[in-house]
Amino acid sequence: QVQLVESGGGLVQPGGSLRLSCVASGSIFRIVAMGWYRQVPGKQRELVAQRTAGGSSEYADSVKGRFIISRDNAMNPVYLQMNSLKPEDTGVYYCSGKIYSSMTTWDEFWGQGTQVTVSS
Repeated sequence: QVQLVESGGGLVQPGGSLRLSCVASGSIFRIVAMGWYRQVPGKQRELVAQRTAGGSSEYADSVKGRFIISRDNAMNPVYLQMNSLKPEDTGVYYCSGKIYSSMTTWDEFWGQGTQVTVSS
C-alpha cells in the first residue's frame, strides 16, 4: 500500500505565500505523476497542478504564474509553492499520486488533505 502525507497548510493573508509538501511512502515501484487538487464545500475537487516523471507540468488557469509545482529527483517529495495568494485559493488541498506499486499494477493514491485559508 502507498501513503501520501501533506503538510504546510494554514492561514495566510491575501498576497502572502505558502509552501505545501507531500511525501509518498510504502510500496512504491515507480511514480508516474504527482499533483495537487483543491476542494471547497459544494464543489468538485479540481486539479491545481500536476507534474509528471517526464518533467511536464500542468496548471489550472486560475493559478498560472502564481503557483509552482516542483519535486526532488525521485519525484518524492513534491511541493506546491503558492504565491500571491487570493481568498479564492481557500480550500482543502489534496496530494495525488499516480504510482506503480509493482511492475504491472498502478493506482491513484490520495493524501488526507491540508487546509489552506486565505483571509485578512
